[in-house]
Amino acid sequence: MNPSNKPLAGLTVIELGSLIAGPFAARILAEFGAAVIKIESPDGGDPLRMWRKLYEGTSLWWYVQSRNKKSLTVNLKHAAGREIVHKLVAEADIVVENFRPGVLEKLGLGWDALSAINPGLVMLRLSGFGQTGPMAQQPGFGAIGESMGGLRYVTGFPDRPPVKTGISIGDSIAALWGVIGTLMALRHKERGDTDGKGGRGQVVDVALYEAVFAMMESLVPEFDVCGFVRERTGNIMPGITPSNTHSTRDGKHVTIGANGDAIFKRLMEAIGREDLAKDPELTDNAGRDARRSELYAAIDTWTTAHDESEVLAVLTAAEVPASRVYSVADIFADPQYLARQMIESATLPDGRPFKIPGIVPKLSETPGSTEWLGPTLGEHTDETLLRLGYSTAEISALRDAGSI
Repeated sequence: MNPSNKPLAGLTVIELGSLIAGPFAARILAEFGAAVIKIESPDGGDPLRMWRKLYEGTSLWWYVQSRNKKSLTVNLKHAAGREIVHKLVAEADIVVENFRPGVLEKLGLGWDALSAINPGLVMLRLSGFGQTGPMAQQPGFGAIGESMGGLRYVTGFPDRPPVKTGISIGDSIAALWGVIGTLMALRHKERGDTDGKGGRGQVVDVALYEAVFAMMESLVPEFDVCGFVRERTGNIMPGITPSNTHSTRDGKHVTIGANGDAIFKRLMEAIGREDLAKDPELTDNAGRDARRSELYAAIDTWTTAHDESEVLAVLTAAEVPASRVYSVADIFADPQYLARQMIESATLPDGRPFKIPGIVPKLSETPGSTEWLGPTLGEHTDETLLRLGYSTAEISALRDAGSI
């Protein structure tokens, strides 16, 4: 589709973040049409450019995380560099940043300074512990947010130490909350209120630990009312039975979710356990959970006697929710992923074709899209400064001074 028809077309975003949470939030905005100008240090830029697997010296992750963004190099320690940021903010709708609280204030780029330049500005601030409180100025990464937010305590098996998920989930969850909050703030600004505050911008303050904590389901009321501390339970979740991952004869792993009453009955019939399907004690979740060890043993006995393909075929025919535990190789070959365009084709700078993840969510009328991959460092510096009114000579002088 025409990029100008995307839902966020017309919005300008200044990204002051690096690594994961801030850039991921800005990436989502860019995928749906916002013009994102990513400000990077002239001295190497975002460290993500060099993270994980590299191709020809650049992170493959970078190409995805910074798609549809423009790269502008600015030295924020130089007054002339900060003046560039001021000019950009004057015409922007959103600033996304994930510095440690207080850093931008010391540079004269905090909320008070930027909102004075642009009262309608929405500023998304992502940090380990938020902008206030006794821990605000401490450094905090996603791993710390996951631990403090309660996620790591409940992840893993009861006889082993807590484990992390295989991705930086704390940063990603915070980014999603940040985008939600930013869109809410824009809606408020557009709507206007009788209290006289409509039309003004505001700060969206997302702490990584709070973003994780907000996902922790019934953790708080169960502790407060029942004194219950949720512990690690491996692949099962007590109170929701049966829902577990089971091994097959050929050494594969299949997740089966049959905690619905009718689904449970179909599962038991499919694995030849009509006795359990008809057992009156197992007609509801509470009854099944009380006998979960027995039920999981019965399912294990069946799955370990069959190969993965047989298990999935039987469960699909019985309309029981089940899936192999996908590796990325499984994802590449899966018809559902392909039908939903979740694996896109792109081209690296040297012309080599490669695959990148598709875009979520799917909008029927104004979908997001990949317009270009993550840019080279400072690729759009001259273009951006010329648009702001700097002359070629002034740009050269800024570069010679180390300001850009």
